[in-house]
Amino acid sequence: MVEQSVTTEAGLSEALARSRAGLLRNLDYRLRFDIPAEADSPIAATVSIGFDLDKQPAPLQLDFRQDASSIRSLQVNGESVEPDLRNEHIVLPAAALRPGGNRIDIDFIAGNDSLNRNADFLYTLFVPDRARTAFPLFDQPDLKARFELSLVLPGDWLALANAPLAQRLESGDGRVEYRFFPSDPISSYLFSFVAGKFESITREVNGRPMTMLHRETDAAKVARNLDAIFELHGQSLDWLERYTRIEYPFRKFDFVLIPGFPYGGMEHVGAINYRASSLLLEEEPPLTDLLGRAQLIAHESAHMWFGNLVTMRWFDDVWTKEVFANFMADKIVNPAFAEVDHELNFLVSHYPAAYAVDRSEGANPIRQPLPNLNQAGQLYGGIIYHKAPIMMRQLELILGEEALREGLAEYLRRFSYGNASWPDLIGILDTRTDIDLAAWSDVWVNTAGRPEFRVAATGEETGPLLLQEDPAGGDRVWPQQFDLLTLDGQSRTSTTLMVASHSTPLPASFTPRLPVVNLFNANGRGYGLFPVGTELLSNWGSLQAVQKGSALVSVYDNVLAGSIVDIPAYLDLLLGIVELERDPLLLKLALGQLQYVYQSLLGDARRSASAAATEERLWATVTAQPDSSRTKLVFRVFAAMAETPAQVQQLYDIWAGTLAVDNLILEEDDLVELAQVLAIRLPAKSAAIIATQLARIDN
Repeated sequence: MVEQSVTTEAGLSEALARSRAGLLRNLDYRLRFDIPAEADSPIAATVSIGFDLDKQPAPLQLDFRQDASSIRSLQVNGESVEPDLRNEHIVLPAAALRPGGNRIDIDFIAGNDSLNRNADFLYTLFVPDRARTAFPLFDQPDLKARFELSLVLPGDWLALANAPLAQRLESGDGRVEYRFFPSDPISSYLFSFVAGKFESITREVNGRPMTMLHRETDAAKVARNLDAIFELHGQSLDWLERYTRIEYPFRKFDFVLIPGFPYGGMEHVGAINYRASSLLLEEEPPLTDLLGRAQLIAHESAHMWFGNLVTMRWFDDVWTKEVFANFMADKIVNPAFAEVDHELNFLVSHYPAAYAVDRSEGANPIRQPLPNLNQAGQLYGGIIYHKAPIMMRQLELILGEEALREGLAEYLRRFSYGNASWPDLIGILDTRTDIDLAAWSDVWVNTAGRPEFRVAATGEETGPLLLQEDPAGGDRVWPQQFDLLTLDGQSRTSTTLMVASHSTPLPASFTPRLPVVNLFNANGRGYGLFPVGTELLSNWGSLQAVQKGSALVSVYDNVLAGSIVDIPAYLDLLLGIVELERDPLLLKLALGQLQYVYQSLLGDARRSASAAATEERLWATVTAQPDSSRTKLVFRVFAAMAETPAQVQQLYDIWAGTLAVDNLILEEDDLVELAQVLAIRLPAKSAAIIATQLARIDN
């Protein structure tokens, strides 16, 4: 039966999603995939989809982005129906449907696009709308369902999915079937399974069983990372239970370490996927790598509540799950890294990446309209991952920590196992403050860009003013709080500024004249382009850690904005900071700026003239570091910058093993990266370098 009156559209339009969300209830999927060992062989599959219709049926569209030839048979409520595939949708005729319970049974060949098949393993990755490339379904986040999965696999493969394993059945042909219990109600992009030749390790952490699958062949690497990986997951889950006052909301908690996984992690319910190299660190890694691993684990664990338990209704609010995960992760890692200045870590983790987008003409709002789900990939980026946590911290300053916590707990309880939008949360939080949060959110969340601040000249009748300007030429104001630090010889003055209008009075003691030095956003809480000069970096020793970070970020952005033009002098200041600084967070930030300024802003002639002296200073900095962590941080940038024959030869000798450097420990990944650099720097030797490095690789 073909119903020509049905309008179909490629992808998944918001209009179709809203229409289906108003019709369907009690959704479940029973899926079976017969997966051969050969990655290029087809996968025979079946799906049985159950749902209730609230009213008299109209034609209904299932999502399936494959050819019609992939569908072997289609039954609707026990009756065979000729498949009608149009514009990535299977159109189910109204005559075959009925009010109340319905069941659709489809025999098909699974699509490979999102099954990520390799020689002896595969993993699904369905975010944001790619489940429909593998099997027919209603692929939208607000149609949560229970997924009951069976996998038929080669006999030496293991499998992991969202739900616990119910049965493992062996057949006489050397194959095995994994049958999983029905999952908790989850969105389709969170449905996941992994299968293949993996090693399995199970531990109990704080009374909670966890299983990790991995394919790492270096047993020593696994052994030295294993305790930390399990402990960090346990700490994250315990912290989140305390903060939200909601116990872990799903039936199990496992994770898989996948070689070459395209993201750091993906928060599939009960079966998180990680890039293996993000968790299995090399021997004696820099503190920044350890901190990055802890934040990644905390981020994916936080998603179990923020994103999985309560999910956005539509992907225009995909940022909400990411901001909560990042915001919580920054809090979670604090106790495990007592030696880290976490205000500084927040600043260096988020501000450079957020500013990199917001300073550009291509800046986008945190929340963006999304007419079709096939465009959702464009919403990801520095703004939702890095500007949004900055916005959340300003929101926390408005509400107070406890009021925000109570509001989030109410939000999670009210919408558990369901869906919600950002306005739903703002409505909950708005009752906890006298400030108009909807208006506040409209600027911070719904518009792009950042404010620019400047100091107004002092008049006879008025004191000095800090002006907040909208670079887009509009009338926007970003209400926010931050500190002003004034250095006047041995005197230090810190003032908190409440900036809620176009002009804010500055303290009567404020003066922009040197030798007085002023640092706006001294506590790293504000957001925007702040007036600053390089004299701040000349006062490096007078600044505290987060003030140093704020100074580095502000000066760098003023250089990029063109208000600081003496690039050689700025580069010299950065070299001096790198030589002196021992905090790894500040060292990494300064090194990144140094590399960019040297390679991209200095200019060819000046870079050539200063190359030998710059590289010698940087090499001396490598050898002066007190431990292997800092030594590796500086060496990585030195290796990327070195171009003079003497220093390139030194890199070659280190790679070849004929030159040893105190505190410099290079693991296999480091040597592979160094070989790439040398193959470019030494083209006459490139073939030999590559061949030698390939022969060295054990993993």
